This record gives sequence, structure tokens and C-alpha cells, in this order.
Amino acid sequence: MDFSFVEAPLDRAEHLRTDTDALARLWPDARVLVLDARGDAAVDADGAPPQLVGTAVGPRPETAVFLGLHGEQGWFALPAADAPASLPAHGMTDLRSAAAQWPAREATAFAQARAVLHWRSRHRYCGACAASLAWARAGWLGRCTGCGLEHYPRTDPAVIVAVTDGERLLLGRQAAWPPHRYSTLAGFVEPGETLEQTVVREVFEESAVRIRSCRYLASQPWPFPSSLMLGFIAEAEPDAPRVNDELEDARWFDVDAIGRALDDAHPELALSPRSSISRWLIARWHADRVQRRGSA
Repeated sequence: MDFSFVEAPLDRAEHLRTDTDALARLWPDARVLVLDARGDAAVDADGAPPQLVGTAVGPRPETAVFLGLHGEQGWFALPAADAPASLPAHGMTDLRSAAAQWPAREATAFAQARAVLHWRSRHRYCGACAASLAWARAGWLGRCTGCGLEHYPRTDPAVIVAVTDGERLLLGRQAAWPPHRYSTLAGFVEPGETLEQTVVREVFEESAVRIRSCRYLASQPWPFPSSLMLGFIAEAEPDAPRVNDELEDARWFDVDAIGRALDDAHPELALSPRSSISRWLIARWHADRVQRRGSA
């Protein structure tokens, strides 16, 4: 896929999460990714993640989360507060920057680490009885010390949709985005709702455009902080877009305008970054329209 956080994933080796002996054997030579409270990762002088292994950290901290295996090597995520003071780091980098600069495996592992550490930092107490949580399963389970309720990492499913009337693509923009930035429409799945129903509801809520049909294409983990983006292509009526308070603007763009924007050559249309599934959905629609035009 031509978007980030999906290529070269670790073998999550879930069966090892309860095997304390195996985790102890993996730790000394394990690759350790260090993240701060904002979710940024430590980098070396070249902007890459330091080649930090478990022996450089010392005994494995309780806060270290087992991410999985690359071959025989274990990978762990560690909060910066528990990293050694002598960590060979030259600053921190955010996940979006890493997606553009790091090798795929490191960027994908960074996304995984960011999501699980974010969940842990914000779920320290039980939502049922308010007692503190004790961590188990190598960091992937929070067990309430009061009522015993088990808490698992949260992932929020959201649809993201390339909406077309056949000849044009519908894009919207939020007021907080950089000038001229437009993107495909997106929204979270509500309880008791199918993905297809979410597509219809979200597109109509944000733009007043009516969906006729839709089809799933691909997904992308989006740990900002904990979403799973489910990419769709949707056929729609050629309705005039009308926005509410969610979007500043929504409009149709023809294939030529999209083509110039994909080449970063449109003066009034800037698309989502290349790391996002939104950009991939737009490029896929454009390629399909160009191919149909050529075969007409």
C-alpha cells in the first residue's frame, strides 16, 4: 500500500505475552523504542531511532510493552520516563515525520507503540469502580485491583470515503487545516451501526450529498490517538454540497484538478499527506478515471 503504518509489521507473537520466561530471554537483545508523554520517539543524530537494546536499559521495567518479534528479536516500547539517562538520543520526532523518513518496519512499530502507550497513559483507573489498574500480558491488559474487571486497548473505527458522482470527487476541509488543504470525508462509526450505514450518515451530515452505494477498499491504523481508518469508495448523487459546523467547505473537483493537486501543482488545492490513506484513495480514484478516459 502507498500509505504508512501497514508495511513490514512485526509478528505480534501474542502467545508470548503471558510467557514471562520467554520475555526475559528476549529482553537483553531486544530492540527498544522510546516514546515521550506526547507520543514522540527518540532519534539519533541522523533522525533515526537509536539502536537501543534491553541490556542498555537494564532490568526490564514494568512499563515496557512487548510489541512483537522481527525474526528472533523482540521489540518493546518504553516510556521515556523509564529510559536510561544515558540514552543515545539527539531529540524526539513525531509519528508523521517518522512516516516520511524512517524505514517502514520502524515507522509501523512506532505507530503500534504510540497507540498502546497512549491508551495506557489515559486508562490508569477502572471505569467501573475507579480503583487503579495493574498491567498484565506484557502491557496489553489492565486488570482492576478492586473489582477485577479487565481492560484492553481501545481502537476507534472510522470510515474515510472517496465520494464520486462519476466524473468528480467530493472533498472537504476543516477550518484548522493549512490553507487550501482538502481531504476525503471521514467519521467515526457509532454503536449499532454498519460501516455502510456510517458512510451514508457521515457523508450526508458533513456535505448533504446522498450516497447511492459504497465499497470497502483498504484500512490504515491511525494512532492520532487510536483510530482505524476504513477506506471506502462511494457512488453519490451530484448534489450541491452544503456544510455544517464540522466542515468549513466541501466541493466537487474534476479529474484534471485532482491530477494537478496530486502533482503538487494546483495553486488552490493541497491534498492530504502521502502517509495517509486519504491520499491513496484520491490517487486511486484519479488513476481509475484517467484509465476510463483513455479507453473511451
